[in-house]
Amino acid sequence: MSIKKHIPNAITSLNLVAGMAGIFFVLEGKLTYGTYFILAAAFFDFFDGWAARMLGVSGEIGKQLDSLADLVTFGVLPTFVVFKMLQTAFPDSLLPFLAFFIGIQSALRLAKFNIDTRQTDRFIGLPTPANALLLSTLPFLANKFIWAQNLIFQGYFLLAFALVLAFLLTAELPLIALKFKNYALRENIYRYLVVLIGIVSLAFLGIAGIPFAILGYIVLSIIENWTVSHEG
Repeated sequence: MSIKKHIPNAITSLNLVAGMAGIFFVLEGKLTYGTYFILAAAFFDFFDGWAARMLGVSGEIGKQLDSLADLVTFGVLPTFVVFKMLQTAFPDSLLPFLAFFIGIQSALRLAKFNIDTRQTDRFIGLPTPANALLLSTLPFLANKFIWAQNLIFQGYFLLAFALVLAFLLTAELPLIALKFKNYALRENIYRYLVVLIGIVSLAFLGIAGIPFAILGYIVLSIIENWTVSHEG
């Protein structure tokens, strides 16, 4: 029995473990731990695919396992991050349960991705890792700025913001994928801008800069779509 064919699945399993651990700590009230485990899972999510390609052992089981792990880590975990934040804003209310819509939309997003042949060089809808990172890093942003704290922990804003992002998961909205066919500036200007905003945000704000990076990514994708449609 070849050991190497199990390596990518083992890495994917670490993604799943990170998701389950993150959910445990979030339910214990340690929201920032959820972010750390999502970041760890994103690392594993990248390297399981890389390992499968390098070892030449990609298969259908690995693809399915990857989606199931992503649902837990990038769907259920951020759902409970938002749920706990909404519980703070709306104690003794049923409103926090609306956060479960994030998990439902994440499942639909992953299911669509598996059968959508259009998503080779561009995403259709907000990727679940981006959504998870944006939502889970909001507590870091709140700790960094008073204005962000007042805005994020104002329950109705957080609820509306989270639901809009949940809708974007399955929206027919083309979003930039950082896949370079070449490195020409003219053809990749928006990709370079996404990378630049990400680097600057992380350099100046650390984890608290992730929301700015991902919001910048969404805005640039919308601008690119508008530009292409008007050029056509």
